Parts: sequence; C-alpha cells; structure tokens
Amino acid sequence: MDIKFAIKLLETALSKGADEAEVYIKASKSLNIEVKEQKIEALESSMTAGYSIRVIKDKRLGFSYSTDPRDSDRVAENAIEAAKYTEPDDYLGLPTQSNDLPHVEIFDDNIVSLSEDEAIRRTLLIEESAFKEDKRIKKIRKASGSFSTGDTYIVNSHGVNVHYKSTGCSAQIMAIAEEGGESQMGWDYEGNRYLKNVSFEQVGRNAARRTAQLLGSRKINPVKGFVLLDNSVAGEFLGILSPSLSSESVQKKKSMLAGKTGQRVLCDKLNIIDSGLLDGRLGSKPADAEGAATGRKALIEMGVLSGFLYNTYTAKKDGVRSTGNAARGGFTGMPSVGPTNLYIEPISKEHEADFGAIIKTIDKGLYVIETMGMHTANPISGEFSVGASGLWIENGEIKYPVKEAVISGTVLDMFKNVVMVGDDLRFYGNIGSPSLLIEGIDISG
Repeated sequence: MDIKFAIKLLETALSKGADEAEVYIKASKSLNIEVKEQKIEALESSMTAGYSIRVIKDKRLGFSYSTDPRDSDRVAENAIEAAKYTEPDDYLGLPTQSNDLPHVEIFDDNIVSLSEDEAIRRTLLIEESAFKEDKRIKKIRKASGSFSTGDTYIVNSHGVNVHYKSTGCSAQIMAIAEEGGESQMGWDYEGNRYLKNVSFEQVGRNAARRTAQLLGSRKINPVKGFVLLDNSVAGEFLGILSPSLSSESVQKKKSMLAGKTGQRVLCDKLNIIDSGLLDGRLGSKPADAEGAATGRKALIEMGVLSGFLYNTYTAKKDGVRSTGNAARGGFTGMPSVGPTNLYIEPISKEHEADFGAIIKTIDKGLYVIETMGMHTANPISGEFSVGASGLWIENGEIKYPVKEAVISGTVLDMFKNVVMVGDDLRFYGNIGSPSLLIEGIDISG
C-alpha cells in the first residue's frame, strides 16, 4: 500500500458518490523486548499495515477500514453505505491542502538497520547497569526496550497529499531495592525517535538511584508546606490537565478550563506549549492524523489561557482554524483531538533555577519522587489525593526519605502556586515538564 493505492481508493470513493473523501494508511514494524535476570523474558516482533477511508455524503459521515488491499472497492462501498445511517452534521469536513508542511527530524536509519541481537544487548544493559549502580538493587520487576518504524500516508479530495516516515525507541525499568527487611521500588524511562538519544545504561542507573535513596523511609506528621515535584511527577500532573486543553473536551463540557479563555489559570511564571516540531520527540510529525500541518501553539502564556487544541471538526464548530491536533490510535479509528508534544516551560530563562538552588530555598517541604494513585485524580474537576514517596527537606537540606505521605488539592490550584521552575525539562512520551516548586500544599502522613 502506497500513495498510488491511496489515490486510486480516493477516486473510487468519489466515483461511487462520496462528496468528500479521505484515505489514511498506516504501516508499522515494532520489536519489543523484556528481560529478567539477564535473560530474555519476552520478545515480540510485529508488522501491521492497514488503511481506512472516511467519506462525507449529504453531510453524513461514513467510515470503513481493512488490512487487505484487495478489499478496497468493498471498503469504499461500506463507508458510503454507512453514511446513510448517520445523522447529518453541518460541521463535518476535511482539511484543505497545506502549501508547505514543516520539516522535523523524526526518522533514524540506525533504528531501521538495528539488528535483533543489538536490540537485545541494549535492553539487557538497562538491567545490568541498575544492578551495577547500587548493590541494594536486588530485583528487577521489568526492564524493557522497544524499537519501531512507521510509514503514514494521508490523501483527501481537497488536495491533501501527505507521506512521512518515522522511527522511535524507548527504554524503561522498574527496580526494587532492599535493605534491613525494607524494600522500595522505583523506575525510569527514556524515549526518542533517535537511537543515539536514548541511553539504555543511564535509564538503569537512574532507576537504581531513585529507588535506593528511598530506603530508610519514615512517616511524617501532617503539614502544609512546600512540595517540590520531580519532573516526572510534574509531567503526570500535566497529563491530568492535558484533556482539558482539548477543544473536544470543552465542547463536551468535560474540561476544567471551559469558559476561562483570557483568564489567568496558572502561575504567571509558566507557559504551556504544544509543538509537533521538536526534533526527535515522540509526538513530533509534520502533519496531524488528517493531514493538516502541525506547529507550535502557546496554549497558556504567563499563566493566561490563550486557546485550545483543535482538529478540523472541532475548529469548524467553534469557527476557528485547526491547530493540527487531529489524533488517531491507528487506521481502525477516526480522528479525535490530542496533543503532539505538550510541555511546561518558564516564561524566560531568568525564571529557571537548578535543582540545588531550589532545594536551598526550602525551609520545610517534601521532594516528591514517586506518586501512587494518580489515576484516581478527577480529570474534569482536577481534584486529587495521591500517595507520595520522596525526600524530606529542612533548612535547605535533604534530611531523610519519606513514605506513605499523601498530597491533595486541585490541579489548577497547584499550578497557580508554583514559585520556582527547574532547568531540567524532561519528556516522558509526549508529555514534558521541568521540576516545579509549589507552596501551600497539604501534606499528610
């Protein structure tokens, strides 16, 4: 399946009566490896390829898909037939051709040519480096590496003709440290579209250090004080806020930011950006899932909400332009709205500080390294109450590890109370954040 196949299928759909049509083709190849005790626990190699067609006829939407190119005529007919049974919708539409798609570096020949033996060696290195980093690391619950390549084609009856290749790889590990009858668990992850940008060894080391520093944890008494969120934890909280930045959530009245455009919703030291143009990042691509050009969007500037993410449908509903944020889970689904690379940044470099400098400003507070129960946070109200492990800080110094703490509040209030921003922006998948120091958080034992 290639661009010629896509164009032929598009022409077939139009000749059979579609007013507008779009063909989406996705082919991917992946290798996923899990290791335990320096042996391969699981190895899965897969190749998938399929296509879908979306048609609009008489303002009604039809959709069909297949993995077999020989079914193309039937797939077109099924999509047109399906349109007869959907409700008319004036907001349906497809994007028009972009003059120039942006260039972004998302393809690495080194991943394409990587041998299975070398992929296994790198994955084994994650576990090996964790054990070497600290003798108190006794078990590895999971160490895994993934390597993938993809081909995407999108054509439609308004002149969109998109093709791009992409790659990706990642390393992750969950390590367990034991000492004196106590055990602690910690993890690390790194993902990128370029093999050279993922240090499999460093991921193992990071996880070992994060885990071992929690040994000897104590409980603390309830207090209202400073909380320093590790960049991984700050990213988790951004993940809770993320759906509320979607126009789809706003239109369905499921966003905590609905009706707040132009208002200050976060600390004035923060911007929240969505960008599909960051070289090497896993969410980067030249076009979204319906062929509209991606770009850089400042959604929140100096704490003020300036806009939302849109695909073609939600943009037409609000009378604005698509932001290039159509997203699909694959060829079997229709476009929704989703971020490319969503991240927090300070409004200027002057508002950044390194980790050591932030620690020195804290008279009493908790550095949160791990959370438990983040999935229980309410994505509509933003309310959360989650378990936390970390390090207790007094008078600008780290004193001892803490266990079984609980932090609670609302996501928006938490982001409004940020007082310092770290210089350590890090992405976990397509969500990124630096460390954030927050005041006035309820911490209970």
